[in-house]
Amino acid sequence: MHLNEIMTAAVVTVELDDRLSVVKKIFDSRHFHHLLVVGEDGTLRGVISDRDLLRALSPHVGSMNETARDSASLNKRVHQIMTRKPISLKPDDAVADAVALLLQHRISCLPIVDDDSKPVGIVSWRDVLEAVSIP
Repeated sequence: MHLNEIMTAAVVTVELDDRLSVVKKIFDSRHFHHLLVVGEDGTLRGVISDRDLLRALSPHVGSMNETARDSASLNKRVHQIMTRKPISLKPDDAVADAVALLLQHRISCLPIVDDDSKPVGIVSWRDVLEAVSIP
């Protein structure tokens, strides 16, 4: 089985200089846990997880105790918190390759890129488990 058979092709991306407020809005409105970061040329530059965002924001954002300093954490830029040089695979790579990388590097997703390093999909450990589970 190849990754193009199990990947999520509707990839949501953000750019290096986007503010964390944009990332927060995306995570709040969607039901996924990773965003791919692209450069101006559309190539993959990094990954941001919902956990990365939680670590970067003040825990008081959106609460009654929120101060100006808490709100300012939403002005940080994507490039300040993203994981750089993410491990990626190609659509024609085997699911077994993804399993090996997810386990070896203790990561929860793999961007899937084309020959020009532009994102065409994403595979999470959940996608892999669903693909190999017994019906």
